[in-house]
Amino acid sequence: MPDSIDASDAMIDNWTKRLEENAARYQALADRVQGQTVTERSKDGTVQVTVDSRGLLKNLVIAETVAGKRMAEVSAQVMQLVQRAQARIPEVLQQAMTETTGTGDQAAAEIVREARSTFPEPPPEAEPAFPEPDRVRRFLPEDTEQPPPPPRMPPPPPQQQPPRRRRPVDDSDDDDFGGPILS
Repeated sequence: MPDSIDASDAMIDNWTKRLEENAARYQALADRVQGQTVTERSKDGTVQVTVDSRGLLKNLVIAETVAGKRMAEVSAQVMQLVQRAQARIPEVLQQAMTETTGTGDQAAAEIVREARSTFPEPPPEAEPAFPEPDRVRRFLPEDTEQPPPPPRMPPPPPQQQPPRRRRPVDDSDDDDFGGPILS
């Protein structure tokens, strides 16, 4: 009987040790992933975006030289760069997983699979079809019809307050209350 108790204790100790090791590896993976960011820059260098490991935009830099571009083009460029940066998150997670938990860990592999479905590869870059500048509707003051002003209402008449009554002046020296106390 003592052999089975000793074997059970050894088995429990072995499980505990493996659980502690796994917990340490997962914590190392979480710590590593927490600080990861991905940065993408436009070909002409005028726009740069940075996303964190959750895909959230952390930084956006737009150079002054985009002032000559149309805003529709700049906004489309920003969105393309964000998608490209987000699509790189699975590879960042895969690298962190390889260095911390190993490639055979099923839970970490599931995290990478989930990231791939959340952040798929962006569509191939194509020239966005924007209307020509002369075909864009501009809303300038001469283009807008202004509604007629609302009719002016006369101001309300001022409210008259009733005249204040003046108390008669009593010259008697009885007191300051307006008359003798005893009659």
